[in-house]
Amino acid sequence: MAWSMWGLGGVLYLVGFYQRVAPAVMTDELTTDFGLSATTLGNLSAFYFYSYVFMQIPTGVLADRLGPRWLLTLGALCTGLGTCLFSSATAVSWAELGRLLIGGGVAVAFVCMLKLADHWLAPRHYALASGAALFLGIVGAVFAGVPLRLAIDAFGWRDVMLVSAVVPLVVAALIWWLVRDDPAERGYRSHGHVSPVGAPHRSVFAGLREVLRYRNTWILTLLPGGIVGAVLTFGGLWGVPFLTAHYGLTKTSAAAMTTALLIAWAAGGPILGVWSDRIGRRKPLYACSVGTLVLLWGALIFTPNLSITALAALLVIIGFLSGCMIIGFAFIKESVPREFSGTVSGVCNMGVMLGPMILQPGVGFILDRFTATVGGTAPLFHDLTAYRAGFSLMLVWLVIGFALILLSRETHCQNHTCNDMALEKPDGNS
Repeated sequence: MAWSMWGLGGVLYLVGFYQRVAPAVMTDELTTDFGLSATTLGNLSAFYFYSYVFMQIPTGVLADRLGPRWLLTLGALCTGLGTCLFSSATAVSWAELGRLLIGGGVAVAFVCMLKLADHWLAPRHYALASGAALFLGIVGAVFAGVPLRLAIDAFGWRDVMLVSAVVPLVVAALIWWLVRDDPAERGYRSHGHVSPVGAPHRSVFAGLREVLRYRNTWILTLLPGGIVGAVLTFGGLWGVPFLTAHYGLTKTSAAAMTTALLIAWAAGGPILGVWSDRIGRRKPLYACSVGTLVLLWGALIFTPNLSITALAALLVIIGFLSGCMIIGFAFIKESVPREFSGTVSGVCNMGVMLGPMILQPGVGFILDRFTATVGGTAPLFHDLTAYRAGFSLMLVWLVIGFALILLSRETHCQNHTCNDMALEKPDGNS
């Protein structure tokens, strides 16, 4: 029962990942229908992330105060509505509004899943649940790869997106019917934190101010944006056109290559999360993974004429190691008082999505600046120099992230107590 409660939230998260990377296999259709440049295509895709990021702190706070059941139900309804609007849009502004609604709707899924896990699952399963959540998300991304490309070829992108709107609407009904915020509502013992009798009530902003007082909160919020931003900028938008243009792959083959990256990411999340639990430490595994990612992304971006085998191997290893970002959710939860687990998870997830929100349109902007035009017409081809310049933004963020993780404070997989919380605060007060 515990895993089923968590899993229904996971279905909405799966839908969110599907919508997150779907533009990667319909870049030509979107460009043609709405007359987009690389910059405006990146911006259309990023509208999903604008609302997603904006919703993270409210979601975390509301998950602590109101519970996940209401949030998941409303989020699924909003996702279905946004998908309908996106599929029927006749102008790019309506398509952007659809993406905005989709991003805002699915934004509640991950934090609510973590909140359900915190109450329904034993603490030793928390990192596993975080990694398994990523796995479910990548299942959605897989459907947005080759299967979506084949469906678009057969039926057109608008009809496929319209059918896709049915799933979140059904999910909304199931969540409202079955999900409960705490096992006590079903007559079982809860694993969640219960505030002591007489404990002072904190306002929403007081809780947010509290979690932002800890050094690890800042580090573990900024770091994963580089990891996830790189994966979703490449696998979620610009990887398919890059691979078709410079490695001669078909759209279906290029979609399969980026899907392999995402599948490896799904596998890496739970494996690295459990490994971190087993060794009883967060920082070493996280730091080693990020440092290796810097080297591997650098090789992918700047090594010319890679063989298809080497290219595929690089993408799979990069995807697997990118699963290390899952460690950060357990790491950051352990770095603040337990009653703020929902709030700090929302803050962390906001940082995760800042990456693709900034990098997808950022790479598009650089592609437009580097791409030659013929006769004053729209850019015809993004050359290798343009892609290297654009993808370098991903590399810079990862380098900064590696420097940041070295400054974090190890939690040894234990929730902080009142005595050691003071040691974590950047102001040095104790």
